[in-house]
Amino acid sequence: MSVSATVHEHDLSELSSQQLLRLERSIAEQFMGGLPWGSIVWAFTNLAVWLSLWPLTLSGVLPLWAAAPIATLNVILSYLPSHEAQHRIIAREGERLFWLNEVVGHLSPVPLGLPYQAARLTHYEHHKHANDLELDPDINTRADSGWHMVVKDIGMQLQTVPKTNIAYANALERLGTEDARRAGATLLAYALVTNALLFGFAWAGYALEVAAIVWLPRIVGGLYIRFFLSWAPHHPALAVGRYRDTRGFRSRLGNILTMGMQYHVIHHLYPRMPLMRHPAAFRALRPILVARGCRLDGI
Repeated sequence: MSVSATVHEHDLSELSSQQLLRLERSIAEQFMGGLPWGSIVWAFTNLAVWLSLWPLTLSGVLPLWAAAPIATLNVILSYLPSHEAQHRIIAREGERLFWLNEVVGHLSPVPLGLPYQAARLTHYEHHKHANDLELDPDINTRADSGWHMVVKDIGMQLQTVPKTNIAYANALERLGTEDARRAGATLLAYALVTNALLFGFAWAGYALEVAAIVWLPRIVGGLYIRFFLSWAPHHPALAVGRYRDTRGFRSRLGNILTMGMQYHVIHHLYPRMPLMRHPAAFRALRPILVARGCRLDGI
């Protein structure tokens, strides 16, 4: 029996909340499990391309005007494979391929300059407290409109210590666990070492190369990530609760250019479902999402 038939054979209005939840979970389970090879290949390919920019630009083989947009694309693409690892989608702790999960988690966000453990713990806090003004580490992306978010984000990232970094550090401090303390120390060390290396390259006469491969791409690419992975799927970021703290939405850029975030509501409901299965899962679960009162803006 098809997934759609499983839904349509029920009159959802006659189901109790618990029956509806059981039906929802039985459908979602059909999209869970398996190894997300697409995300794994994505992670290593993207990192390899970014690393190759260094010898190519430092040797003069690749002009800076070509390196900068490639590096920006690398930054944009660097987060989501690590995000899969953060949720243990590749493998859980104790499973045979857990080492691969952690390698992807650590290496994928290198172009973005984001340490994996800090990203993982703060992202869990986002899931627990989505849209909470005090506890959601990503609440700084909240804005009245897309243009407001862009202007606000650029202002925050040009500060001496970006406000997003402060929010992550505060979230780790609130957690207070040993893992959180280590992640906080790693966050600081990562920033210090990265800045020292970049300063060293600039001091050696490669300031323009550093700007083209790291500084500018992290500003532009980071903005793109925060726009589509945080602002757009949560806007207006006012509601809380399992079915209301995020939404589905239709973007003029389509699902690929929004990196699958049109179906972000699926991710918050089932964080261990691989990203590339979200569109199909959304279509199967859409009648239930409507019955639950989820925001599905034009999709």
